[in-house]
Amino acid sequence: MAASTHDQDVFSFYPDDRFCNGFEEVLGRYREIVPNIRLAGPTSFAPIIEMAMTIVEQSGGQYHVLVIVADGQVTRSIDTERGRLSPQEQKTVDAIVEASKFPLSIILVGVGDGPWDMMKEFDDNIPSRAFDNFQFVNFTEIMSKNIPPSRKEAAFALAALMEIPSQYKAAIELNLLGRRNPNAPQRVALPTPTYGSASMGTSKPYGSAASFGASKPHESTASFDTSKPYGSASFASSKPSHPTSFESSAPSYYDNSDLVGTAPPAPSSTYDSQLCPICLTNSKDMAFGCGHQTCCECGPGLQTCPICRSPITTRIKLY
Repeated sequence: MAASTHDQDVFSFYPDDRFCNGFEEVLGRYREIVPNIRLAGPTSFAPIIEMAMTIVEQSGGQYHVLVIVADGQVTRSIDTERGRLSPQEQKTVDAIVEASKFPLSIILVGVGDGPWDMMKEFDDNIPSRAFDNFQFVNFTEIMSKNIPPSRKEAAFALAALMEIPSQYKAAIELNLLGRRNPNAPQRVALPTPTYGSASMGTSKPYGSAASFGASKPHESTASFDTSKPYGSASFASSKPSHPTSFESSAPSYYDNSDLVGTAPPAPSSTYDSQLCPICLTNSKDMAFGCGHQTCCECGPGLQTCPICRSPITTRIKLY
């Protein structure tokens, strides 16, 4: 079976497009497939993000979290002018902006030494979104800190999930939940690569690690029940998906130093979400192992999280 993704497509983990049950099955299936493919570039996150939008649409507008685990950032060719985006960067930016019209949060986990400078730029400076839907987390940087393993895990969980409550709230306030989007991408996943696939020897191999990871948005998406508080997430399967083209003539966000603040003004309730849920006065500056936060005055006296009721074993002071 021959197939090629480059920076245009994703493929399914199973021939029948069934879904993985939990992270362990995702990892196990990943290890089974890796020997049958040849990783290559260029790298673009647009296909995986578009696939996630398709999944959200097929779920009837349920809230999802897309987790992308990548060992490198979006391809930037050496001849790309300063202040301009490469084609892969432009498509990724366009996809992130388009994804803000869906109840979808995107977490990019960087594994390895990167470089990750462009991903940090994406996190901070992408303009014109309905809400801030993208978070970059440097996994290697967190895990290389000289602190106990339990604190590393807590710090990673906090960094990855700390914006989810406010993003979920924004999706509610924008009436994105349960709503159909007629402009949703209609992607279809390529078949699963098998041993002896022509992709192992052709000049068109499956894409880079990021594109490979794009094959599994449904395995790592979290579907949130809107009738429950932020802390309650039920992992649900969704359907996988073809590339849609975005206009790359939009002006680069690097051309305007003021674009950091070009997103729509946040509602007052977004400010409220930054306050301690106990005293409703102080700003949140202490995080627990579960990822929820309070202030440093209220947090030390708590035995269980006031949001999800999990026992508190780790407290991290935020600065």
